[in-house]
Amino acid sequence: MKKYTEYKQPEFAKVGEDILEFWKTNHIFQKSVELKEGQPTFTFFEGPPSANGTPGIHHVMARTVKDIFCRYKTQKGFQVKRKGGWDTHGLPVELQVEKELGIKKEDIGVKVSVEEYNQKCRETVMRFKDEWDDLTEKMGYWVDLDNPYITFERDYIETLWSLLKKLYDKDLLYKGYTIQPYSPAAGTGLSSHELNQPGTYKDVKDTSITAMFKIEGTENDFFLAWTTTPWTLPANNGLAVGANIDYVKVQTFNQYTFQPINVILAKDRLSHYFNPKARDLKLEDYKEGDKLIPYEVIGEFKGKELAGTSYEQLMPYIPLPKPGCTVVIGDFVTTEDGTGIVHISKTFGADDFRTSVQYNLPGVFVRDEEGKEVPIVDKQGKYVKEITDFAGMYVKNEYYKEEEMPEKSLDVLISIKLKEENRAFRVEKYEHSYPHCWRTDKPVLYYPLDSWFIKTTAYKDKLVELNKTINWKPASTGEGRFGNWLENLVDWNLSRSRYWGTPLPIWVSEDKKEQKCIGSLAELREEVQKSIEAGYMTEQIGEDFDLHRPYVDDIVLVSDSGQKMFREPDLIDVWFDSGAMPYAQWHYPFENEDVFEKNFPADFIAEGVDQTRGWFFTLHALAVMLHENVAFKNVIANGLVLDKNGNKMSKRLGNAVDPFKTIGEYGPDATRWYMISNANPWDNLKFNIEGVGEVQRRFFGTLYNTYNFFALYANLDGFRFEDAPIALNKRPESDRWILSRLNTLINEVDSAYSAYEPTKAARMIMDFVTDELSNWYVRLNRKRFWKGEYNDDKKAAYQTLYTCLTTIAKLGAPIAPFYMERLYQDLNGVSGQDKEESVHLADFPKADETCINLDLEEQMRLAQTISSLTHSLRKKEKLKVRQPLSRIMIPVLDAKTRHNVEHVAELIKSEVNVKEIEFIDDTSGILVKSIKPNFRSIGQKFGPKVKAIAAAVNAWGKQEIAAIEQEGSFTLQLAGEEITLSLEDVEIKSQDIPGWSVATEGKTTVALDITLTDELRMEGIARDVVNRVQNLRKDMGLDVQDKIDIRIQKSDSFVDEAIRAYSEYICTETQALSLEILEEVSDAQSLEVDDWTLTVSIGVR
Repeated sequence: MKKYTEYKQPEFAKVGEDILEFWKTNHIFQKSVELKEGQPTFTFFEGPPSANGTPGIHHVMARTVKDIFCRYKTQKGFQVKRKGGWDTHGLPVELQVEKELGIKKEDIGVKVSVEEYNQKCRETVMRFKDEWDDLTEKMGYWVDLDNPYITFERDYIETLWSLLKKLYDKDLLYKGYTIQPYSPAAGTGLSSHELNQPGTYKDVKDTSITAMFKIEGTENDFFLAWTTTPWTLPANNGLAVGANIDYVKVQTFNQYTFQPINVILAKDRLSHYFNPKARDLKLEDYKEGDKLIPYEVIGEFKGKELAGTSYEQLMPYIPLPKPGCTVVIGDFVTTEDGTGIVHISKTFGADDFRTSVQYNLPGVFVRDEEGKEVPIVDKQGKYVKEITDFAGMYVKNEYYKEEEMPEKSLDVLISIKLKEENRAFRVEKYEHSYPHCWRTDKPVLYYPLDSWFIKTTAYKDKLVELNKTINWKPASTGEGRFGNWLENLVDWNLSRSRYWGTPLPIWVSEDKKEQKCIGSLAELREEVQKSIEAGYMTEQIGEDFDLHRPYVDDIVLVSDSGQKMFREPDLIDVWFDSGAMPYAQWHYPFENEDVFEKNFPADFIAEGVDQTRGWFFTLHALAVMLHENVAFKNVIANGLVLDKNGNKMSKRLGNAVDPFKTIGEYGPDATRWYMISNANPWDNLKFNIEGVGEVQRRFFGTLYNTYNFFALYANLDGFRFEDAPIALNKRPESDRWILSRLNTLINEVDSAYSAYEPTKAARMIMDFVTDELSNWYVRLNRKRFWKGEYNDDKKAAYQTLYTCLTTIAKLGAPIAPFYMERLYQDLNGVSGQDKEESVHLADFPKADETCINLDLEEQMRLAQTISSLTHSLRKKEKLKVRQPLSRIMIPVLDAKTRHNVEHVAELIKSEVNVKEIEFIDDTSGILVKSIKPNFRSIGQKFGPKVKAIAAAVNAWGKQEIAAIEQEGSFTLQLAGEEITLSLEDVEIKSQDIPGWSVATEGKTTVALDITLTDELRMEGIARDVVNRVQNLRKDMGLDVQDKIDIRIQKSDSFVDEAIRAYSEYICTETQALSLEILEEVSDAQSLEVDDWTLTVSIGVR
């Protein structure tokens, strides 16, 4: 006869290992997909990780979120295909390889060939694949690892080329010479979404300078312009003013050279640059070194009057022809900071470039070896040789190796030079936010680049419109961070001047007038054949042709006019690689068209919030531009996983959590459940390893103990669930209640999963198991399991508890896949109630509406709440539960509440050990209540209105408090607006009254009579004696049926009287046949009861 497995102690980590083996042996994951063939599909897209680094605990969080909904939807009858993937191109890999080879970007093709470099990248990128696969399995993330998509594979790249060709044919690809974010440390331009990754903008303290630009034909008249990048000043080619801004000319002295000067700046900025205390000082009284420098406004004009004024070149390393160094009108000029006059450098700012082109201002350029015009800063971030006294210096100190970093930065040295030349009005440190490269963590420059762009702005309105149809969790990310990003969209900089990545498939003729965009290998072969016939190529590419550099660079095509065509040297943005995975994972459109159409768009994706302007954007942009459709319908943007103090985890700081160690110690289920139940996935999680232990003890320990309790007694009675279920109306009320709660729970958990709210689901399951199933149902029904004959009442208890446990296994399986599998196997392996071999192949439970009795649930909820409040009052007053008390008093708001409490009155009295329950009308005035606002709740809901709401709530009296308690809500009139508050928005407290202790929770208030009569004290002593004797029986190893005799030595007369008065009760509860109080007792033990010591002897019959 089969028996339920009984466990001596929980081994949650071993459960993970055993169940993983069971899944592998029985191919459960594969079956979960194959058995659903022909069913509706639920599509999930895996955002590809890079395997050139090791996985962290945050990956466990991210993958748990993904796994939950794929498992849930499988249980709901959908076929859920989920392909794994690997992101294998781009900066992270290249920078790692450069570091390992001890080279810089400019060494590629010189010290190491492009072919060797790319081969090293190919090897490095999958270095930690085994670790990733190991974690994927150990944490229970079901994803197809046997057939993953890999972004460096030929088929994947071919799909990317086909998509680029479609964009090209739609006239959405173009080449432009513009100012772009550029990372000298990485050696490539960056797209705007890369520049907007979280953490890329950092607060830095830079040397800022207000420089003096001398007006031509004057002795000492200057324009003042402020910049936080003094290194751009040698490239100054103009100054911009606001047409309608008021400017003043001020007579004063230079604080560094003490020379008399006249300076021009915006009137609104006067008080920032000149101390009002010096206003009345006389210019003729000024002496060198005076702290207060006198000044006088000697002229005033509008900006448009200054336009066209010429000034001397500030740092004339490369002399600039006219109309360079001229004042022009700029629509971007403000008076919020600086001087209201903006320094323009055509080569280092987008507004600067646009304005320079608009007014035909020449830029400051030098010529490279090929005779092309290039900026005064090279692509390593150094000044060119023409900037003589600073040649070869990095423009940012962060670009130096630490040991080579000069004490004075270039900005400081330029400022010193300008001070000496009477061209610096003020030099100071300035803290501001500055963009950094997302991979190197070094500052970026704004730099003129020839780049290929995708014209995303052409689809801006459609991108915004379709984003509104996506279910974002949280909604604020979709509406705010992502929505705002789309509203301010710029064209997508596609070019990357690197080596390891997808090459841009565009070939250009020698005269730059003809182009060809290649969309497939077949098309490339056709074009190569034409080139062979034209005599430019000698042989056709092979079947195994590698689409990477340097091989594609060697292909020369022929234009329609017969010219040689060379590939544009750029690679494409690596984010295009991952954004194209919906198509490329299936090698669409070259094959699997039906599979793609069934699985696009995705029903669900989830990644870190840092992907909002990364993968989420590129997925959305490509889907809208290619299909005018969304790429995903539902998305969870996960928050960060921080350490327990809220700091970012890093190996350097020593606060990173090892996921393998955590899973090895606590098991995968406790780790997953903790992360999901602790905070919503989109909120930041402060990861505390002690919290994992707490979840393991409180939830899994309780579930384990509840199962073990069931198994012990079910095995003794031979319960196998072989009989038909006992009718609901034949079961006792406690069974009907827990089954009602269970079926309500099914609906609530189903709704939570369906709404992508896993935290709600986890908490509801956990609360049900700990508070309702274990602490209430099992505790109150224990005797039904271990007492009496095996009758229908006992069978009903077993059937009820079995149903609860097996349902919990199915409800919790998406979050805790291993332990719920073990629970399901342990139960179903004996009963055979379910035909599926795994809980993950079983259907998600459906609620039996006939079991749901909301009135009964409310009655039992009241019983639990009243009991909980009474216990808290006992604890506060230091009155143990074994001490009987006379009564509790409950104010009732309506007849229904009174009826509900009366229905469970006997249960409450037994639970909290009181003799009576009395009801009072809440308007009786016996209880005095006070109210205050719950600032956390109203702050989240009403934001800036908090102060006004709080003032209104604080002014409430008895009438308003009664109204919100009775109705559950209250509507305020504030400044003509209706504000509806709920009970959770306020905190109501009842004041203690003499002889009573009072507590409130929500609508329920309990007053406990704490007066102890002698009779009550005696009964309390008797209950304590029972407790101590039962402990003695246990220590003596007696069986339940063993009979005893009790002898107690005389002690305090009050205690003796209590024992005599309750001797029959004591004997019944302890299986004693006799109880005597004697003058002296031998072979006795001492027992502590309150402040007394009893001498007790137990004899066994």
